[in-house]
Amino acid sequence: MRRALGQPKGRQFILAVVMVIAIALGIVGCQPAAQGTPIASDGAEAQPVASATPVAQNSQGDGSPGVDGSPGVDGSPGVDGSPGVYEDRVVFGQSAAFSGPASQLGLGMKLGIHAAFAEANRNGGVHGRQLELTSLDDTYEPELAIANTTALIEEEGVFALIGAVGTPTSRSATPVARDAKVPYIAPFTGAAFLRDANALPNVVNMRSSYNQETEEMVARLTEDLGIMRIAIMYQDDSFGRAGLNGTLAALKKRGMEPAAVGLYPRNTTAVKTGLLDLQRGDPEAVILVGAYRPLAALIAWARHIGEDWQFINISFVGSNALAQELSELDPAGGAGVFVTQVVPFPHDGSVPIVAAYHQALAEYDPGAAPGFVSLEGYLAGRLAIAGLERCGPKLTRECFLDGFRSSEPVDLDGFGLLYGAGDNQGSDTVFLTMINENGEYVAIDSLATHGRAGR
Repeated sequence: MRRALGQPKGRQFILAVVMVIAIALGIVGCQPAAQGTPIASDGAEAQPVASATPVAQNSQGDGSPGVDGSPGVDGSPGVDGSPGVYEDRVVFGQSAAFSGPASQLGLGMKLGIHAAFAEANRNGGVHGRQLELTSLDDTYEPELAIANTTALIEEEGVFALIGAVGTPTSRSATPVARDAKVPYIAPFTGAAFLRDANALPNVVNMRSSYNQETEEMVARLTEDLGIMRIAIMYQDDSFGRAGLNGTLAALKKRGMEPAAVGLYPRNTTAVKTGLLDLQRGDPEAVILVGAYRPLAALIAWARHIGEDWQFINISFVGSNALAQELSELDPAGGAGVFVTQVVPFPHDGSVPIVAAYHQALAEYDPGAAPGFVSLEGYLAGRLAIAGLERCGPKLTRECFLDGFRSSEPVDLDGFGLLYGAGDNQGSDTVFLTMINENGEYVAIDSLATHGRAGR
């Protein structure tokens, strides 16, 4: 039985101000998913997550405290008037989920970024500066993302933001970062709005978009397996709707409509109503757009009641955490579940960037297991390092961003990223993976030899 989530302490005044700002900005689609009590995956009631601003966790990439113990306190500028830039260090900030149902995503991204920063710091840093990361927990809730982003910029004085997790949180945080002209690097989301380089000139995406992932899902289901009855289960927020819209567009392109549509509230495992909605459509396959805990519950319940649907998840699900949840909930251990990915297979050491990741991860945390999310975090860290290197010793935010606006490719040990004028997304590649009978992920090229053909 899982423990119910605890309710953290917080600064209610700051929250109240943030909520007033959020209402004034009309961020209706980014409000918390439910005002009531979320349901824990064992069916018990979980305590609601309080919206509070956590204490910053500042460290160099090796996990040690900063040079003077504080990363640009009160937002004061560093050398040459550049916030977060000092003679001996550069400070990055991160707001992500480190507690709650999406915590493994934030923790994985943070681990990978730390591994990349520690790797650079062991080699003298970038242009003589050590790299530090200050992280705040937003529990995957938009109001906290606003509070955290404001605190990181105005109180912690970070140079740039990196490794945010989620669409609803990013939708709330990006206006704050944009107005402050703070770089927003490699968010863990494929939402389309983040790919508008004109509206968000400070955003640098690394991963493929959700539209590209859902297009690949529909293409593989229809072409590899001949499946025509495709349903969608999505998280009821801006992230889920981004995946829903991408799926609907891919279906419409082929003259198709969804066999059924189900949804569930964010930060809950309340999936049974959505499951019943899916059943009414009698689908052959279900595209899943959500986080690992509720979707694992959905898959396990569907299989428990005898539904033999082909499940395929979008990358945001958190692959390692999904497999772990399914190993506990599903008698089949999740065998046959597909997941699209936006990074190379994290266990293939023959791929140069993966080999570099393995070494960096082992140096930073010898007990950490490789995974898709921490690999994406590592790539995000490497991307930031590439930007710092391009800018040179006289580091400014504008110079840093200009390095990603040129057409010169970014080569991360063979993992190529290409940006340009009006294009703020580096990679367009989507990979396919599947959970095998041992509960482990395997990389695949096609669904044809692994999935079940359509009726």
